[in-house]
Amino acid sequence: MLTGLSIRDVVLIDRLELSFGAGLTVLTGETGAGKSILLDSLGLALGARADGGLVRAGAAQASVSAVFAPAAGHPAHALLVEQGIEAEDQIVLRRVLGADGRSRAFVNDQPVGVALLRRLGELLIELQGQHEQMGLADPARQAVLLDAYGVPPPLARAVEAAWHGWRAAADAHRAARAAVEAADREEEYLRHAVAELEKLSPEPAEEDRLAAERTALQHADRHAQALAAALAELAPRDRRGPGPAAALRSAARALDRLGNAMPQVGAVAEAIGRAEEALAEAETMLSRLVVDAEADPRRLEQTEERLFDLRAAARKHAVPAASLPELLVELRARLVALDTASADLAARAAAEVTARAEYLRVAEALSAARQAASGRLARAVAKELAPLRLDKARFVAEVARLPEPGWSARGADQVRFLIAANPGQEPGPLARVASGGELSRLMLALKVVLVRGSTVPSLIFDEVDSGIGGATAAAVGERLARVAEAVQVLVVTHSPQVAARGTAHLLVAKQVQRGAAETRVVALDLAARREEIARMLAGEAITDAARAAAAELLG
Repeated sequence: MLTGLSIRDVVLIDRLELSFGAGLTVLTGETGAGKSILLDSLGLALGARADGGLVRAGAAQASVSAVFAPAAGHPAHALLVEQGIEAEDQIVLRRVLGADGRSRAFVNDQPVGVALLRRLGELLIELQGQHEQMGLADPARQAVLLDAYGVPPPLARAVEAAWHGWRAAADAHRAARAAVEAADREEEYLRHAVAELEKLSPEPAEEDRLAAERTALQHADRHAQALAAALAELAPRDRRGPGPAAALRSAARALDRLGNAMPQVGAVAEAIGRAEEALAEAETMLSRLVVDAEADPRRLEQTEERLFDLRAAARKHAVPAASLPELLVELRARLVALDTASADLAARAAAEVTARAEYLRVAEALSAARQAASGRLARAVAKELAPLRLDKARFVAEVARLPEPGWSARGADQVRFLIAANPGQEPGPLARVASGGELSRLMLALKVVLVRGSTVPSLIFDEVDSGIGGATAAAVGERLARVAEAVQVLVVTHSPQVAARGTAHLLVAKQVQRGAAETRVVALDLAARREEIARMLAGEAITDAARAAAAELLG
Protein backbone atom coordinates (compact mmCIF):
# COMPACT_ATOMS: atom_id res chain seq x y z
CA MET A 1 0.00 0.00 0.00
CA LEU A 2 0.95 3.66 -0.20
CA THR A 3 2.65 4.58 3.08
CA GLY A 4 4.08 8.02 2.41
CA LEU A 5 4.09 10.95 0.02
CA SER A 6 6.75 13.67 0.05
CA ILE A 7 6.23 16.80 -2.06
CA ARG A 8 8.65 19.68 -2.63
CA ASP A 9 7.91 22.89 -4.57
CA VAL A 10 4.86 21.76 -6.56
CA VAL A 11 2.53 24.66 -7.47
CA LEU A 12 1.20 25.89 -4.08
CA ILE A 13 3.05 23.28 -2.02
CA ASP A 14 6.36 24.28 -0.44
CA ARG A 15 7.15 21.21 1.63
CA LEU A 16 4.70 18.48 2.52
CA GLU A 17 5.15 15.10 4.20
CA LEU A 18 2.14 12.77 4.34
CA SER A 19 1.73 9.34 5.91
CA PHE A 20 -1.00 6.87 5.03
CA GLY A 21 -2.29 3.73 6.66
CA ALA A 22 -4.60 0.88 5.79
CA GLY A 23 -8.34 1.28 5.46
CA LEU A 24 -10.21 4.31 4.12
CA THR A 25 -8.44 7.69 4.14
CA VAL A 26 -10.60 10.68 3.20
CA LEU A 27 -9.26 14.01 1.95
CA THR A 28 -11.55 17.00 2.26
CA GLY A 29 -11.23 20.74 1.86
CA GLU A 30 -12.81 23.69 0.15
CA THR A 31 -12.75 23.97 -3.61
CA GLY A 32 -9.40 25.33 -4.77
CA ALA A 33 -7.58 24.31 -1.61
CA GLY A 34 -5.20 22.10 -3.56
CA LYS A 35 -6.63 18.57 -3.52
CA SER A 36 -6.02 18.24 -7.25
CA ILE A 37 -2.40 19.34 -6.68
CA LEU A 38 -1.92 16.36 -4.39
CA LEU A 39 -3.20 14.01 -7.08
CA ASP A 40 -1.09 15.70 -9.76
CA SER A 41 1.95 15.33 -7.52
CA LEU A 42 1.29 11.65 -6.94
CA GLY A 43 0.75 11.20 -10.67
CA LEU A 44 4.17 12.73 -11.29
CA ALA A 45 5.79 10.09 -9.06
CA LEU A 46 3.79 7.40 -10.88
CA GLY A 47 5.21 8.38 -14.28
CA ALA A 48 2.56 10.81 -15.53
CA ARG A 49 3.50 13.33 -18.19
CA ALA A 50 5.70 16.06 -16.75
CA ASP A 51 4.80 19.74 -17.11
CA GLY A 52 7.20 22.48 -16.04
CA GLY A 53 4.16 24.48 -14.92
CA LEU A 54 3.92 22.25 -11.85
CA VAL A 55 7.13 23.74 -10.43
CA ARG A 56 6.35 26.32 -7.75
CA ALA A 57 7.06 29.89 -8.81
CA GLY A 58 10.60 30.89 -7.90
CA ALA A 59 11.82 27.30 -7.45
CA ALA A 60 14.37 25.67 -9.75
CA GLN A 61 12.81 22.24 -9.54
CA ALA A 62 10.05 20.19 -7.95
CA SER A 63 10.31 16.70 -6.52
CA VAL A 64 7.82 14.07 -5.42
CA SER A 65 8.50 10.76 -3.66
CA ALA A 66 5.86 8.07 -3.16
CA VAL A 67 6.66 5.24 -0.74
CA PHE A 68 4.92 1.87 -1.12
CA ALA A 69 5.07 -1.25 1.03
CA PRO A 70 3.70 -4.06 -1.16
CA ALA A 71 3.18 -7.52 0.28
CA ALA A 72 5.76 -10.26 -0.24
CA GLY A 73 5.39 -11.85 -3.65
CA HIS A 74 3.72 -8.80 -5.19
CA PRO A 75 4.36 -8.50 -8.96
CA ALA A 76 6.18 -5.19 -8.37
CA HIS A 77 9.02 -7.07 -6.69
CA ALA A 78 9.43 -9.35 -9.70
CA LEU A 79 9.50 -6.32 -12.01
CA LEU A 80 12.28 -4.73 -9.97
CA VAL A 81 14.35 -7.93 -10.11
CA GLU A 82 13.76 -8.12 -13.86
CA GLN A 83 15.15 -4.59 -14.16
CA GLY A 84 18.22 -5.40 -12.08
CA ILE A 85 17.06 -3.42 -9.03
CA GLU A 86 17.36 -5.10 -5.67
CA ALA A 87 13.92 -5.78 -4.21
CA GLU A 88 13.42 -4.25 -0.77
CA ASP A 89 10.51 -4.15 1.67
CA GLN A 90 9.70 -0.62 0.51
CA ILE A 91 9.55 0.70 -3.03
CA VAL A 92 10.24 4.42 -3.38
CA LEU A 93 9.23 6.10 -6.63
CA ARG A 94 10.75 9.56 -7.03
CA ARG A 95 10.49 12.15 -9.77
CA VAL A 96 12.46 15.37 -10.04
CA LEU A 97 11.00 17.99 -12.43
CA GLY A 98 12.88 21.07 -13.60
CA ALA A 99 11.23 24.35 -14.47
CA ASP A 100 12.22 23.69 -18.09
CA GLY A 101 9.98 20.61 -18.14
CA ARG A 102 12.79 18.07 -18.06
CA SER A 103 12.50 15.35 -15.45
CA ARG A 104 14.49 12.55 -13.89
CA ALA A 105 13.07 9.34 -12.42
CA PHE A 106 14.36 7.14 -9.60
CA VAL A 107 13.34 3.85 -8.01
CA ASN A 108 14.89 3.18 -4.61
CA ASP A 109 17.37 5.96 -5.44
CA GLN A 110 18.50 4.29 -8.65
CA PRO A 111 17.98 6.31 -11.85
CA VAL A 112 15.46 4.71 -14.21
CA GLY A 113 13.31 5.62 -17.19
CA VAL A 114 9.90 7.17 -16.69
CA ALA A 115 8.35 4.13 -18.39
CA LEU A 116 9.44 1.96 -15.46
CA LEU A 117 7.81 4.37 -12.99
CA ARG A 118 4.63 4.06 -15.00
CA ARG A 119 4.76 0.25 -15.04
CA LEU A 120 5.36 0.10 -11.31
CA GLY A 121 2.62 2.64 -10.68
CA GLU A 122 0.12 0.52 -12.57
CA LEU A 123 0.97 -2.43 -10.32
CA LEU A 124 0.86 -0.48 -7.06
CA ILE A 125 -2.09 1.93 -7.27
CA GLU A 126 -5.24 2.62 -9.28
CA LEU A 127 -6.81 6.02 -9.86
CA GLN A 128 -10.54 6.24 -10.43
CA GLY A 129 -11.51 9.81 -11.26
CA GLN A 130 -14.10 11.72 -13.21
CA HIS A 131 -11.73 12.41 -16.07
CA GLU A 132 -9.11 9.66 -15.80
CA GLN A 133 -9.80 5.99 -15.24
CA MET A 134 -7.11 3.39 -14.78
CA GLY A 135 -7.19 -0.26 -13.81
CA LEU A 136 -10.77 -1.46 -14.30
CA ALA A 137 -11.20 0.58 -17.46
CA ASP A 138 -8.12 -1.02 -19.04
CA PRO A 139 -9.40 -3.68 -21.50
CA ALA A 140 -6.19 -5.67 -21.07
CA ARG A 141 -7.02 -6.28 -17.38
CA GLN A 142 -10.70 -7.06 -17.68
CA ALA A 143 -10.19 -10.72 -18.63
CA VAL A 144 -7.88 -11.12 -15.64
CA LEU A 145 -10.48 -9.59 -13.33
CA LEU A 146 -13.30 -11.74 -14.71
CA ASP A 147 -11.18 -14.86 -14.32
CA ALA A 148 -10.29 -13.91 -10.75
CA TYR A 149 -13.97 -13.35 -10.01
CA GLY A 150 -15.46 -16.55 -11.35
CA VAL A 151 -13.11 -18.91 -13.21
CA PRO A 152 -11.45 -21.89 -11.46
CA PRO A 153 -7.68 -21.15 -11.32
CA PRO A 154 -6.72 -24.68 -12.48
CA LEU A 155 -8.66 -24.08 -15.71
CA ALA A 156 -6.85 -20.82 -16.42
CA ARG A 157 -3.51 -22.52 -15.70
CA ALA A 158 -4.42 -25.43 -18.01
CA VAL A 159 -5.11 -22.97 -20.84
CA GLU A 160 -1.77 -21.25 -20.27
CA ALA A 161 0.06 -24.60 -20.23
CA ALA A 162 -1.74 -25.77 -23.38
CA TRP A 163 -0.88 -22.51 -25.13
CA HIS A 164 2.82 -22.90 -24.37
CA GLY A 165 2.68 -26.54 -25.42
CA TRP A 166 1.05 -25.58 -28.71
CA ARG A 167 3.60 -22.81 -29.31
CA ALA A 168 6.46 -25.23 -28.60
CA ALA A 169 5.00 -27.80 -31.01
CA ALA A 170 4.46 -25.14 -33.68
CA ASP A 171 8.04 -23.91 -33.26
CA ALA A 172 9.36 -27.46 -33.57
CA HIS A 173 7.26 -28.03 -36.70
CA ARG A 174 8.45 -24.78 -38.21
CA ALA A 175 12.08 -25.64 -37.43
CA ALA A 176 11.71 -29.12 -38.95
CA ARG A 177 10.13 -27.68 -42.09
CA ALA A 178 12.92 -25.12 -42.42
CA ALA A 179 15.51 -27.88 -41.94
CA VAL A 180 13.94 -29.99 -44.68
CA GLU A 181 13.77 -27.04 -47.05
CA ALA A 182 17.39 -26.18 -46.35
CA ALA A 183 18.42 -29.81 -46.80
CA ASP A 184 16.60 -30.03 -50.09
CA ARG A 185 18.47 -26.99 -51.32
CA GLU A 186 21.84 -28.46 -50.41
CA GLU A 187 21.23 -32.12 -51.25
CA GLU A 188 23.28 -32.03 -54.46
CA TYR A 189 26.13 -30.30 -52.64
CA LEU A 190 26.01 -32.83 -49.80
CA ARG A 191 26.14 -35.83 -52.08
CA HIS A 192 29.00 -34.36 -54.10
CA ALA A 193 30.95 -33.37 -50.96
CA VAL A 194 30.47 -36.78 -49.33
CA ALA A 195 31.56 -38.61 -52.50
CA GLU A 196 34.61 -36.36 -52.79
CA LEU A 197 35.64 -36.82 -49.16
CA GLU A 198 34.97 -40.57 -49.25
CA LYS A 199 37.28 -40.83 -52.26
CA LEU A 200 39.91 -38.81 -50.40
CA SER A 201 39.27 -40.88 -47.25
CA PRO A 202 41.04 -38.57 -44.79
CA GLU A 203 42.44 -40.10 -41.63
CA PRO A 204 42.88 -38.55 -38.19
CA ALA A 205 46.18 -36.64 -37.81
CA GLU A 206 47.09 -37.59 -41.39
CA GLU A 207 48.29 -34.11 -42.32
CA ASP A 208 50.86 -34.04 -39.51
CA ARG A 209 52.10 -37.52 -40.44
CA LEU A 210 52.44 -36.68 -44.13
CA ALA A 211 54.21 -33.40 -43.41
CA ALA A 212 56.74 -35.20 -41.22
CA GLU A 213 57.25 -37.91 -43.85
CA ARG A 214 57.71 -35.30 -46.57
CA THR A 215 60.36 -33.53 -44.50
CA ALA A 216 62.15 -36.82 -43.86
CA LEU A 217 62.11 -37.73 -47.56
CA GLN A 218 63.46 -34.32 -48.51
CA HIS A 219 66.28 -34.72 -45.98
CA ALA A 220 67.07 -38.24 -47.26
CA ASP A 221 67.53 -36.93 -50.78
CA ARG A 222 70.06 -34.38 -49.58
CA HIS A 223 71.90 -37.06 -47.54
CA ALA A 224 72.15 -39.36 -50.56
CA GLN A 225 73.58 -36.55 -52.64
CA ALA A 226 76.30 -35.86 -50.02
CA LEU A 227 77.26 -39.56 -49.78
CA ALA A 228 77.45 -39.91 -53.55
CA ALA A 229 79.72 -36.87 -53.75
CA ALA A 230 82.06 -38.35 -51.14
CA LEU A 231 82.19 -41.67 -53.00
CA ALA A 232 82.93 -39.88 -56.23
CA GLU A 233 85.95 -38.26 -54.61
CA LEU A 234 87.29 -41.67 -53.50
CA ALA A 235 86.52 -43.51 -56.74
CA PRO A 236 85.92 -41.02 -59.52
CA ARG A 237 84.21 -42.29 -62.61
CA ASP A 238 84.96 -39.35 -64.82
CA ARG A 239 88.02 -37.53 -66.15
CA ARG A 240 88.78 -35.49 -63.07
CA GLY A 241 91.82 -37.61 -62.23
CA PRO A 242 92.97 -41.01 -61.06
CA GLY A 243 91.60 -40.62 -57.55
CA PRO A 244 93.33 -41.39 -54.23
CA ALA A 245 93.28 -45.17 -54.62
CA ALA A 246 95.09 -45.04 -57.99
CA ALA A 247 97.56 -42.54 -56.56
CA LEU A 248 98.39 -44.87 -53.68
CA ARG A 249 98.89 -47.77 -56.05
CA SER A 250 101.19 -45.69 -58.29
CA ALA A 251 103.24 -44.66 -55.24
CA ALA A 252 103.53 -48.29 -54.09
CA ARG A 253 104.82 -49.36 -57.54
CA ALA A 254 107.38 -46.56 -57.59
CA LEU A 255 108.73 -47.70 -54.24
CA ASP A 256 108.86 -51.32 -55.39
CA ARG A 257 111.33 -50.31 -58.10
CA LEU A 258 113.78 -49.24 -55.41
CA GLY A 259 113.94 -52.79 -54.13
CA ASN A 260 116.25 -53.06 -51.10
CA ALA A 261 118.38 -50.09 -52.03
CA MET A 262 116.89 -48.06 -49.18
CA PRO A 263 115.95 -50.02 -46.05
CA GLN A 264 113.70 -47.13 -44.82
CA VAL A 265 111.38 -47.53 -47.87
CA GLY A 266 109.88 -50.66 -46.39
CA ALA A 267 108.18 -48.76 -43.59
CA VAL A 268 106.80 -46.28 -46.11
CA ALA A 269 105.50 -49.10 -48.28
CA GLU A 270 103.79 -50.67 -45.28
CA ALA A 271 102.10 -47.36 -44.45
CA ILE A 272 100.90 -46.96 -48.05
CA GLY A 273 99.54 -50.50 -47.91
CA ARG A 274 97.59 -49.74 -44.78
CA ALA A 275 96.27 -46.58 -46.40
CA GLU A 276 95.18 -48.57 -49.44
CA GLU A 277 93.29 -51.02 -47.22
CA ALA A 278 91.61 -48.24 -45.25
CA LEU A 279 90.65 -46.43 -48.42
CA ALA A 280 89.19 -49.61 -49.90
CA GLU A 281 87.23 -50.20 -46.70
CA ALA A 282 85.93 -46.60 -46.74
CA GLU A 283 84.91 -46.94 -50.37
CA THR A 284 83.07 -50.15 -49.62
CA MET A 285 81.23 -48.57 -46.67
CA LEU A 286 80.33 -45.46 -48.67
CA SER A 287 79.04 -47.60 -51.51
CA ARG A 288 76.73 -49.42 -49.11
CA LEU A 289 75.51 -46.15 -47.54
CA VAL A 290 74.79 -44.70 -50.97
CA VAL A 291 72.71 -47.75 -51.83
CA ASP A 292 70.84 -47.60 -48.48
CA ALA A 293 70.21 -43.83 -48.59
CA GLU A 294 69.21 -43.67 -52.22
CA ALA A 295 66.03 -41.47 -52.29
CA ASP A 296 62.73 -42.70 -53.75
CA PRO A 297 61.55 -39.75 -55.88
CA ARG A 298 58.18 -41.46 -56.50
CA ARG A 299 57.54 -41.83 -52.78
CA LEU A 300 58.25 -38.15 -52.16
CA GLU A 301 55.99 -37.21 -55.07
CA GLN A 302 53.16 -39.40 -53.76
CA THR A 303 53.52 -38.00 -50.26
CA GLU A 304 53.39 -34.42 -51.50
CA GLU A 305 50.40 -35.11 -53.76
CA ARG A 306 48.45 -36.61 -50.84
CA LEU A 307 49.38 -33.75 -48.52
CA PHE A 308 48.39 -31.13 -51.09
CA ASP A 309 45.05 -32.92 -51.75
CA LEU A 310 44.21 -32.88 -48.02
CA ARG A 311 45.04 -29.21 -47.70
CA ALA A 312 43.06 -28.30 -50.82
CA ALA A 313 39.97 -30.12 -49.44
CA ALA A 314 40.41 -28.31 -46.10
CA ARG A 315 40.50 -24.93 -47.84
CA LYS A 316 37.45 -25.81 -49.92
CA HIS A 317 35.37 -26.69 -46.86
CA ALA A 318 36.92 -23.95 -44.68
CA VAL A 319 38.02 -26.35 -41.95
CA PRO A 320 41.41 -27.47 -40.68
CA ALA A 321 42.75 -30.55 -42.48
CA ALA A 322 42.63 -32.42 -39.16
CA SER A 323 38.83 -31.86 -39.08
CA LEU A 324 38.14 -33.46 -42.45
CA PRO A 325 37.26 -36.89 -40.95
CA GLU A 326 34.74 -35.25 -38.58
CA LEU A 327 33.34 -33.20 -41.47
CA LEU A 328 32.79 -36.38 -43.46
CA VAL A 329 30.88 -37.89 -40.53
CA GLU A 330 28.76 -34.73 -40.22
CA LEU A 331 27.95 -34.57 -43.94
CA ARG A 332 27.01 -38.26 -43.95
CA ALA A 333 24.68 -37.60 -40.99
CA ARG A 334 23.05 -34.73 -42.85
CA LEU A 335 22.52 -36.98 -45.83
CA VAL A 336 20.92 -39.57 -43.58
CA ALA A 337 18.75 -36.81 -42.13
CA LEU A 338 17.48 -36.09 -45.63
CA ASP A 339 16.04 -39.57 -45.74
CA THR A 340 14.41 -39.29 -42.30
CA ALA A 341 13.44 -35.61 -42.42
CA SER A 342 10.15 -36.21 -44.21
CA ALA A 343 9.02 -38.68 -41.58
CA ASP A 344 10.14 -36.32 -38.79
CA LEU A 345 8.36 -33.40 -40.45
CA ALA A 346 5.14 -35.39 -40.60
CA ALA A 347 5.49 -36.29 -36.91
CA ARG A 348 6.08 -32.64 -35.98
CA ALA A 349 3.05 -31.55 -37.99
CA ALA A 350 0.90 -34.17 -36.27
CA ALA A 351 2.20 -33.05 -32.87
CA GLU A 352 1.25 -29.44 -33.65
CA VAL A 353 -2.25 -30.48 -34.69
CA THR A 354 -2.65 -32.45 -31.47
CA ALA A 355 -1.36 -29.55 -29.34
CA ARG A 356 -3.68 -27.11 -31.08
CA ALA A 357 -6.64 -29.39 -30.48
CA GLU A 358 -5.74 -29.63 -26.79
CA TYR A 359 -5.50 -25.84 -26.55
CA LEU A 360 -8.88 -25.45 -28.21
CA ARG A 361 -10.41 -28.00 -25.85
CA VAL A 362 -9.32 -26.21 -22.67
CA ALA A 363 -9.85 -22.75 -24.24
CA GLU A 364 -13.46 -23.65 -25.00
CA ALA A 365 -13.88 -24.84 -21.43
CA LEU A 366 -12.44 -21.51 -20.25
CA SER A 367 -14.83 -19.63 -22.57
CA ALA A 368 -17.79 -21.51 -21.11
CA ALA A 369 -16.59 -20.73 -17.57
CA ARG A 370 -16.18 -17.07 -18.50
CA GLN A 371 -19.66 -16.92 -19.99
CA ALA A 372 -21.10 -18.28 -16.77
CA ALA A 373 -18.95 -15.95 -14.66
CA SER A 374 -19.93 -12.95 -16.78
CA GLY A 375 -23.59 -13.53 -15.99
CA ARG A 376 -22.91 -13.82 -12.28
CA LEU A 377 -20.73 -10.70 -12.38
CA ALA A 378 -23.41 -8.70 -14.20
CA ARG A 379 -26.01 -9.69 -11.61
CA ALA A 380 -23.66 -8.85 -8.71
CA VAL A 381 -22.85 -5.43 -10.17
CA ALA A 382 -26.53 -4.73 -10.85
CA LYS A 383 -27.23 -5.13 -7.12
CA GLU A 384 -24.70 -2.43 -6.38
CA LEU A 385 -25.95 0.06 -8.99
CA ALA A 386 -29.36 0.93 -7.62
CA PRO A 387 -28.16 2.30 -4.23
CA LEU A 388 -25.65 4.42 -6.17
CA ARG A 389 -28.47 6.10 -8.12
CA LEU A 390 -27.59 4.09 -11.21
CA ASP A 391 -30.66 1.87 -11.21
CA LYS A 392 -31.26 2.57 -14.90
CA ALA A 393 -27.71 1.61 -15.89
CA ARG A 394 -26.92 -1.84 -17.28
CA PHE A 395 -23.56 -3.56 -16.91
CA VAL A 396 -22.45 -6.27 -19.35
CA ALA A 397 -19.32 -8.44 -19.17
CA GLU A 398 -19.00 -9.37 -22.84
CA VAL A 399 -17.10 -12.55 -23.75
CA ALA A 400 -16.45 -12.70 -27.51
CA ARG A 401 -14.46 -15.26 -29.49
CA LEU A 402 -11.31 -13.83 -31.10
CA PRO A 403 -9.94 -14.84 -34.51
CA GLU A 404 -6.99 -17.23 -34.24
CA PRO A 405 -4.28 -14.54 -34.51
CA GLY A 406 -5.68 -13.05 -31.30
CA TRP A 407 -5.48 -16.25 -29.23
CA SER A 408 -3.03 -16.24 -26.35
CA ALA A 409 -2.09 -17.90 -23.09
CA ARG A 410 -5.18 -16.22 -21.59
CA GLY A 411 -7.50 -17.99 -23.97
CA ALA A 412 -9.36 -17.40 -27.22
CA ASP A 413 -11.71 -14.70 -25.91
CA GLN A 414 -11.89 -10.96 -25.71
CA VAL A 415 -13.44 -9.81 -22.44
CA ARG A 416 -14.90 -6.31 -22.31
CA PHE A 417 -16.77 -4.55 -19.52
CA LEU A 418 -19.58 -2.51 -21.11
CA ILE A 419 -22.06 -0.06 -19.64
CA ALA A 420 -25.35 1.34 -20.87
CA ALA A 421 -25.97 4.34 -18.63
CA ASN A 422 -29.54 4.93 -19.81
CA PRO A 423 -32.44 2.77 -21.02
CA GLY A 424 -32.38 2.11 -24.76
CA GLN A 425 -28.67 2.87 -24.97
CA GLU A 426 -26.34 0.28 -26.42
CA PRO A 427 -23.67 -0.84 -23.95
CA GLY A 428 -20.28 0.71 -24.63
CA PRO A 429 -16.80 0.70 -23.11
CA LEU A 430 -16.59 2.00 -19.56
CA ALA A 431 -14.58 5.08 -20.46
CA ARG A 432 -17.23 6.31 -22.93
CA VAL A 433 -20.18 6.86 -20.60
CA ALA A 434 -21.38 10.46 -20.68
CA SER A 435 -21.07 11.53 -17.05
CA GLY A 436 -17.82 11.56 -15.12
CA GLY A 437 -19.69 11.17 -11.83
CA GLU A 438 -21.64 8.21 -13.17
CA LEU A 439 -18.44 6.62 -14.39
CA SER A 440 -16.80 6.99 -10.98
CA ARG A 441 -19.77 5.36 -9.24
CA LEU A 442 -19.83 2.58 -11.84
CA MET A 443 -16.18 1.96 -11.09
CA LEU A 444 -16.97 1.87 -7.37
CA ALA A 445 -19.71 -0.70 -7.93
CA LEU A 446 -17.30 -2.83 -9.95
CA LYS A 447 -14.62 -2.49 -7.29
CA VAL A 448 -16.99 -3.64 -4.59
CA VAL A 449 -17.60 -6.84 -6.53
CA LEU A 450 -14.11 -7.38 -7.98
CA VAL A 451 -11.80 -6.10 -5.25
CA ARG A 452 -10.91 -9.60 -4.05
CA GLY A 453 -9.48 -10.47 -7.47
CA SER A 454 -7.26 -7.39 -7.78
CA THR A 455 -3.51 -7.45 -7.14
CA VAL A 456 -3.34 -3.64 -6.85
CA PRO A 457 -3.09 -2.84 -3.14
CA SER A 458 -4.16 0.84 -3.25
CA LEU A 459 -7.07 2.71 -4.82
CA ILE A 460 -7.73 6.42 -5.21
CA PHE A 461 -11.21 7.75 -5.91
CA ASP A 462 -11.36 11.39 -6.98
CA GLU A 463 -14.74 12.93 -6.17
CA VAL A 464 -16.66 9.69 -6.69
CA ASP A 465 -19.56 11.43 -4.92
CA SER A 466 -19.80 14.30 -7.43
CA GLY A 467 -23.38 15.47 -7.98
CA ILE A 468 -24.98 13.24 -5.35
CA GLY A 469 -26.05 13.57 -1.74
CA GLY A 470 -28.25 12.09 0.93
CA ALA A 471 -28.86 8.35 0.74
CA THR A 472 -26.81 7.99 -2.43
CA ALA A 473 -23.76 9.59 -0.84
CA ALA A 474 -24.25 7.35 2.19
CA ALA A 475 -24.34 4.33 -0.12
CA VAL A 476 -21.11 5.49 -1.76
CA GLY A 477 -19.46 5.87 1.64
CA GLU A 478 -20.65 2.46 2.78
CA ARG A 479 -19.23 0.80 -0.36
CA LEU A 480 -15.94 2.64 -0.11
CA ALA A 481 -15.63 1.32 3.44
CA ARG A 482 -16.35 -2.22 2.21
CA VAL A 483 -13.67 -1.96 -0.45
CA ALA A 484 -11.26 -0.57 2.15
CA GLU A 485 -11.62 -3.79 4.13
CA ALA A 486 -9.65 -5.54 1.39
CA VAL A 487 -7.35 -2.83 0.00
CA GLN A 488 -6.15 0.63 0.95
CA VAL A 489 -8.52 3.35 -0.31
CA LEU A 490 -7.92 7.10 -0.57
CA VAL A 491 -10.88 9.25 -1.56
CA VAL A 492 -11.12 12.95 -2.36
CA THR A 493 -14.62 13.92 -1.35
CA HIS A 494 -17.02 16.81 -0.79
CA SER A 495 -19.63 14.56 0.81
CA PRO A 496 -19.94 14.52 4.61
CA GLN A 497 -21.52 11.06 4.42
CA VAL A 498 -18.39 9.74 2.69
CA ALA A 499 -16.00 11.69 4.92
CA ALA A 500 -17.60 10.23 8.03
CA ARG A 501 -16.73 6.70 6.85
CA GLY A 502 -12.98 7.30 6.87
CA THR A 503 -10.63 5.59 9.26
CA ALA A 504 -8.30 8.57 8.72
CA HIS A 505 -9.17 12.13 7.71
CA LEU A 506 -6.84 14.63 6.03
CA LEU A 507 -7.87 18.26 5.61
CA VAL A 508 -6.45 20.11 2.63
CA ALA A 509 -6.41 23.87 3.19
CA LYS A 510 -4.90 26.91 1.50
CA GLN A 511 -3.18 29.47 3.70
CA VAL A 512 -1.45 32.77 2.99
CA GLN A 513 2.07 32.86 4.36
CA ARG A 514 4.34 35.89 3.86
CA GLY A 515 2.02 37.18 1.15
CA ALA A 516 1.95 33.90 -0.80
CA ALA A 517 -0.68 31.17 -0.88
CA GLU A 518 0.42 27.72 0.27
CA THR A 519 -1.41 24.39 0.43
CA ARG A 520 -1.28 22.61 3.78
CA VAL A 521 -2.54 19.15 4.76
CA VAL A 522 -3.52 18.40 8.37
CA ALA A 523 -4.44 15.04 9.90
CA LEU A 524 -7.63 15.59 11.91
CA ASP A 525 -8.43 14.10 15.31
CA LEU A 526 -11.99 13.19 16.25
CA ALA A 527 -12.98 16.67 17.39
CA ALA A 528 -11.48 18.31 14.32
CA ARG A 529 -13.17 15.74 12.11
CA ARG A 530 -16.55 16.60 13.63
CA GLU A 531 -15.92 20.29 12.97
CA GLU A 532 -14.86 19.66 9.34
CA ILE A 533 -17.87 17.43 8.63
CA ALA A 534 -20.13 20.05 10.22
CA ARG A 535 -18.60 22.61 7.83
CA MET A 536 -19.30 20.29 4.92
CA LEU A 537 -22.91 19.99 6.08
CA ALA A 538 -23.62 23.64 6.89
CA GLY A 539 -21.15 25.70 4.89
CA GLU A 540 -19.21 28.65 6.36
CA ALA A 541 -21.60 29.24 9.29
CA ILE A 542 -21.30 26.10 11.37
CA THR A 543 -24.30 25.58 13.63
CA ASP A 544 -24.84 23.38 16.63
CA ALA A 545 -27.30 21.39 14.56
CA ALA A 546 -24.57 20.78 11.98
CA ARG A 547 -22.18 19.66 14.72
CA ALA A 548 -24.84 17.31 16.08
CA ALA A 549 -25.45 15.90 12.61
CA ALA A 550 -21.72 15.48 12.13
CA ALA A 551 -21.43 13.64 15.44
CA GLU A 552 -24.30 11.37 14.39
CA LEU A 553 -22.57 10.59 11.08
CA LEU A 554 -19.32 9.84 12.86
CA GLY A 555 -21.16 7.68 15.37
